[in-house]
Amino acid sequence: MELRVLHYFLAVAREQSISKAADSLHLSQPTLSRQLMQLEEELGKQLLIRGKPGSRKVTLTEEGMILRKRAEEILSLVQRAENEITSLDSLISGDVYIGAGESKGVRLLTKITKKVQEKYPAIHFHISSGDGLDVLEDLDKGLIDFGLVLQPADTSKYHVISLPVYENWGVLMRKDHPLSAKKTITAKDLQDQPLIISRQSASSSLLSSWLHQSLSSLHIAATYSLLYNGSLMVEEELGIALCLEGIANTSEDSMLCFRPLSPELKMEVNVVWKKYQLFSPAAKQFLETLQNEFD
Repeated sequence: MELRVLHYFLAVAREQSISKAADSLHLSQPTLSRQLMQLEEELGKQLLIRGKPGSRKVTLTEEGMILRKRAEEILSLVQRAENEITSLDSLISGDVYIGAGESKGVRLLTKITKKVQEKYPAIHFHISSGDGLDVLEDLDKGLIDFGLVLQPADTSKYHVISLPVYENWGVLMRKDHPLSAKKTITAKDLQDQPLIISRQSASSSLLSSWLHQSLSSLHIAATYSLLYNGSLMVEEELGIALCLEGIANTSEDSMLCFRPLSPELKMEVNVVWKKYQLFSPAAKQFLETLQNEFD
């Protein structure tokens, strides 16, 4: 399987048309069609569903959607490798990729990135958002250099630096909700409430330990990956959300409010990276600055 052909395949997936993709690639349509057919023969699977006669639109099969995701990851890694190798012959430059969950720790990382860029202006940072499961998955695949996670890290797989900040758990609700009159929320308060919880916390023992019972025994109305979506569910009265403090908008203009848990429940914020990972010069500078600041 050639990288060139993967590039062709992604162009077709993006344009949803072989003729439009051929134009963007400066290829003839028969040449592109032949390359795609050879790719399907090589894999032994149909990747594209061609439209009926008169229709130029193509759609991806299930196998095609899987290949699209993997092809994007492969070409992204190739591009990163090329950038890292070419940067070795010049002043320290390049790209640093960080995956981060919603956390106050992002502010601390931003301060580190600023320090690095003041010294090395040619280093560029790319921060992708996702919950802890997304971040660790991208880290394991090599799509990011560092991850910011709000959970205990597997020290057999990752190096860890704990940041000097903690996240407080609580409940996000509408200001007209009956529980909004309370200053803190107890486990008993949540027993009969429709709850909206993060996808990550659904498989975590942290909340179960605080509740002294399994989350599955409660009324879980919905789950979210990023709290912005969870806050919209709260606004529409789907339920109240178990979440971290300071992420959702609870200003005077908002219809939402936050109440901490009692007894309080805190999480540490960790920066993690894979053991035995080979870093680019840019990533090494970021790590060195991070360790000098917090390790």
